[in-house]
Amino acid sequence: MNIRVGFGYDVHRLVAGRELWLGGVRIEHELGLLGHSDADVLIHALCDALLGAANLHDIGYHFPDTAAEYKGIDSKVLLRETVRLLREHGYEPGNADCTICAERPKINPHVDAMRACLAKVMGVDEDCISIKATTTERLGFTGREEGIAAYATVLIERRASS
Repeated sequence: MNIRVGFGYDVHRLVAGRELWLGGVRIEHELGLLGHSDADVLIHALCDALLGAANLHDIGYHFPDTAAEYKGIDSKVLLRETVRLLREHGYEPGNADCTICAERPKINPHVDAMRACLAKVMGVDEDCISIKATTTERLGFTGREEGIAAYATVLIERRASS
């Protein structure tokens, strides 16, 4: 069995006038995340973890924020493409363990919907996606509600050669 582990991290600033997308789910909140795409920090961290595990660079290499075709893009499209790249290189996603750091909004009411969404996009069982939420006890930029951060650790497995 050939398995690899990857780690990803992302952060985006919270601003007025943007929708808040986390884990592929729109969450009602007075602020949204600023970015070239929909700024879904959880999906971006997950993409980086998957790409890193397969030694395929990072999300910015494949989907640069200077490219017009990614302006405002739904991050689920980026995740779907990331999983396609993995499979093209002979890997299958295993499990993902993710953490979202935010003071507000409360994340736990949305975890089941996020798990279902990510599992569907990745083509894995929901049981393979873990999402946790934490605060930073009002410390740092997340504690001051200036932004949201996300971390992801993944396991991938190389498919057996035919």
